[in-house]
Amino acid sequence: METDFSKVLVTGSSGMVGSYVDFGIKTDHRSLDVTDLSEVLRVSEFYKPKVIFHLAAETDVDRCERDPEHAYLVNSIGTYNMAVAARNLGAKLVYISTAGVFDGTKKEPYTEEDEPNPQNYYGRSKYLGELIVKSVLKDYIIARAGWMFGGGPEKDQKFVAKIINQLDKPEIRAVNDKIGSPTYAKDLISGIKKLLVAGRTGIFHLSSKGVCSRYDVALSIVKSLRPSVKVLPVDSSYFKLDAARVCSEAMISKEDLSRPWQEALEEYLDTEWKPFLK
Repeated sequence: METDFSKVLVTGSSGMVGSYVDFGIKTDHRSLDVTDLSEVLRVSEFYKPKVIFHLAAETDVDRCERDPEHAYLVNSIGTYNMAVAARNLGAKLVYISTAGVFDGTKKEPYTEEDEPNPQNYYGRSKYLGELIVKSVLKDYIIARAGWMFGGGPEKDQKFVAKIINQLDKPEIRAVNDKIGSPTYAKDLISGIKKLLVAGRTGIFHLSSKGVCSRYDVALSIVKSLRPSVKVLPVDSSYFKLDAARVCSEAMISKEDLSRPWQEALEEYLDTEWKPFLK
């Protein structure tokens, strides 16, 4: 079945990932509160989308740890509301999940078949969202990503932006004892579009190819933007964070939909950051 991208209802379109969505009916938290079921049903009934692209989420891992009720309200109940709307309309739901659903103890990268076992409130609230989607719907895409970057100076509040914003310092510290698979939000959107066009259903890992530490990512950023800055490796106890981070958020995909993280990061820095940096 051909996907009509004008008939896609997008939640959370003003966020980092949403900034790469160039199709559909875009809503954000001002025009659609995903935690309000009656509002969700009213808006979805008005637009009658064929696909609901559910990007709205609380992705601040430490805020989720400090306020679990908020995490579950947005990431779990909000997802339930969108799943009910999709079911009522016979629409497909695309739900963005996370490598944070895993416990981080596996030596190899996690596959789509591995059993989730989240270790913090963010991971638990997102995994509950996955379970809800699978129980309410038959036609869905659960797209897991991790260590997201994208959005440029305006939207990026994640690790890459935090490193870039320290480039005026002689030294930057970055953690080298935790690993993951970064995801360029632009590539995430293009991968999901391909899955939609192909009519696929199920769980897919859509992070970039490869595994690295935060230290490796910081080294790549510095090499590209400010080679004079020194990057110092530290272990995770150096930064006092509210939520525990697992040892590994590395993922591998059953689909060939992404490129190496180094290539994706280089394009991101070249196209979205270098024009703004003196």
